[in-house]
Amino acid sequence: MGDLGTEERATMEVFEKVSPSVVYITNKRLQRDFFSLTVTEIPQGTGSGFLWDTNGHIVTNFHVIYKADEVAVRLHNGKTYDVVFVGADPDHDLAVLRINPTNLDIPPVMIGSSKDLRVGQKVLAIGNPFGLDSTLTTGIISALGRSIQSMSNRYIHDVIQTDAAINPGNSGGPLLDSFGRLIGVNTAIISPSGSYAGIGFAVPVDTINRIATQLINSGRVERPGLGISMVPDNIMERWGIEGVCILQVHKGSTAEVAGLKESVSRPGGKIELGDIIVSCAGSPVKNSSDLIKILDRYKVGDEIELVLFRDTKEMRVKLKLQAVN
Repeated sequence: MGDLGTEERATMEVFEKVSPSVVYITNKRLQRDFFSLTVTEIPQGTGSGFLWDTNGHIVTNFHVIYKADEVAVRLHNGKTYDVVFVGADPDHDLAVLRINPTNLDIPPVMIGSSKDLRVGQKVLAIGNPFGLDSTLTTGIISALGRSIQSMSNRYIHDVIQTDAAINPGNSGGPLLDSFGRLIGVNTAIISPSGSYAGIGFAVPVDTINRIATQLINSGRVERPGLGISMVPDNIMERWGIEGVCILQVHKGSTAEVAGLKESVSRPGGKIELGDIIVSCAGSPVKNSSDLIKILDRYKVGDEIELVLFRDTKEMRVKLKLQAVN
């Protein structure tokens, strides 16, 4: 291979190893002609995905398959496969599909970890930008701990920011470390034109691992929560109070079992505030977004400790997380 450097060789090896596991996804909708009533397939968009395991499961972005009447998956070998929809989590912009794994003979992407990532670390993105198959771009991790808004208007936290070129069609493709391990799924770009402008985002693999496992096992995601509703943040800001104030404790919830106190409206319009959560699982809570971000790292059944204020008294309460909608 001539006088290629060690880093170049390593990058080429990663691409050659992983690219067969990256798939090309076409989203189609069915449209009926008004006069002839003939149903026609209309291409809706394209994206990427990758083989998650040896059972034919494919992970991609939810927005890649959104509103699709039919999804086609083409592999590196040129074969097109019928797809079974397994499940989706719009809140994290993730979806799982499945193809028949018989005689597939393609290894899944190696699963890494996003826990110990560092800014400046080299990354590689493989996908199908603008419909161009098996495209490799490289860059670094530009920032960690970003938050972006999903299609459901819920925030995805702890997102990876990268300067590796990500364009339309890269969505759902893998973001890899220099060893070829999956560290994220490319999901969004910031660009006035909709094309690469130096800022791309990837959902971290630790989040993907948790979500994909639930979707594969049950077809749905159990959201961990406390069983409470919260006073809106804008009202808390108006009152000059930092933390999350409990508006209502749901009946039969773990919050009720733990004895958490909800807000009460007294005669004359006076409001008696409920417990104000200021810390969760050892991390400070300044608003509802902080609390949701912390809970999102855990799963249903995990025990966490809350620090809260009841009137002026600080209290510590332990409770198990429950499934919430």
